[in-house]
Amino acid sequence: MSKLHLVFGGRVSDPQGLDFTDLSALDVVGLFPDYNSAEKAWRAAAQRTVDDAEMKYVVVHLHRLLQPDAG
Repeated sequence: MSKLHLVFGGRVSDPQGLDFTDLSALDVVGLFPDYNSAEKAWRAAAQRTVDDAEMKYVVVHLHRLLQPDAG
């Protein structure tokens, strides 16, 4: 199984947290087969919104949710 990663972002109520304020407005950047490609996509998305402190992008390690014991 590839190590799937999801990159998405949106407006958060606190820049230090992960409480997204409007789930219907999330920006789903995409699914990626490895961390390196996910990180590149995350960086590109985060750089586009660097001046907006309420916008946050994250990388989710989907492979850890699908197979938590696999490491």
